[in-house]
Amino acid sequence: MVDSDLARLYGVPTSRLNEQVKRNIKRFPNDFMFQLTKMEADILMSQFAISSKKNGESKLNKLSQNETSKWGGTRKLPYVFTEQGVAMLSTVLNSERAILVYPVK
Repeated sequence: MVDSDLARLYGVPTSRLNEQVKRNIKRFPNDFMFQLTKMEADILMSQFAISSKKNGESKLNKLSQNETSKWGGTRKLPYVFTEQGVAMLSTVLNSERAILVYPVK
């Protein structure tokens, strides 16, 4: 899952989710998460544009922090999490929804 979708699911800003991952990076090996390349992010963005057209207008969903800033250009490429990475996120995010979404017992 893409970091921005997970942030919405857990009820936190994408920047906070990524900040917590960076603070706990040892808990997220390469098989738990990875960062998309520019080409992969562009392909994913184009799929969102095609699937969300309404009345001839494209409504692009914002992917991660990979959005165009008011100063131009993109900020960061999105991170993608595997099933194990999603489970680990619930242990590092301190939000009520993270606890409800994936209770660790």
